[in-house]
Amino acid sequence: MERQIGIRFENEELAATIHYPSNPNEGDRQRRVPLVVICHGFVGNRIGVDRLFVKTARELAEGGYFVLRFDFAGCGESTGDYGKQGLESMINQTRTVLDYAVNCADIDPTKVTLIGHSLGGAVALLTAVRDKRVQNLVLWSAVGYPFNDIVKITERSVYDESVKSGQADYLGYKFTPTYFESLAQFQPFQEAVKFNGDVLVIHGTSDDIIPVDYAFLFQKVFWMRPEGRCDKEIIFQGDHTFSSGKERQRLIDRTLEWLDKQENIQRDWQHWMI
Repeated sequence: MERQIGIRFENEELAATIHYPSNPNEGDRQRRVPLVVICHGFVGNRIGVDRLFVKTARELAEGGYFVLRFDFAGCGESTGDYGKQGLESMINQTRTVLDYAVNCADIDPTKVTLIGHSLGGAVALLTAVRDKRVQNLVLWSAVGYPFNDIVKITERSVYDESVKSGQADYLGYKFTPTYFESLAQFQPFQEAVKFNGDVLVIHGTSDDIIPVDYAFLFQKVFWMRPEGRCDKEIIFQGDHTFSSGKERQRLIDRTLEWLDKQENIQRDWQHWMI
């Protein structure tokens, strides 16, 4: 079952879709279910290119997960102006979505995962560092240097125009200097060591927008932490949005396999503690 909702953030309303798990408490009516929140990328939306996030959410829900995907302010069906605010606002929006999601019925607050794609990967990581409710992190084609990576996408002329005129058009969005300046304030590779949970990093070898080398750098940084595991999956011929069927299915399957593994590890640990 799916439901469309609106989540209030400051003066805006964030459009979101909830995917309820199939047979969530089969065999155990008292068992609470794990939560997954999906963060989309730059000028994206909760549907995703070729419905990536819709397909992912439905398969995870079939696997027993409560999934919430949402549009950042100014994207998709949410109100607001996307290029007016910045990365800090997107982090706060994600935390507001978490506030809503963890208070839904039957959610296990000790089993919270953020999935982030591209710039949404950086947002998910930065949110996880600040919000201790997040135990697991899944990064798909994640941005590593927000300012450089996004300016590469928009081209330098868009940034220069925003500084000169106060705003610049890109794909119909109006980007302000504030937006670009906010990107320069955050360094995900440096922040990564502050997250103590488990991580799955996935990247495609044919990504011509965000280099696949970032996946290796992220794993190296996550391995430097005193606690928390990091697994990596490199998908051969996968592009930035995993647009072809074979590579997309591998992305979703590997994500679900990893989440299930996390569930089993936690369940075994709880049994050992008992």
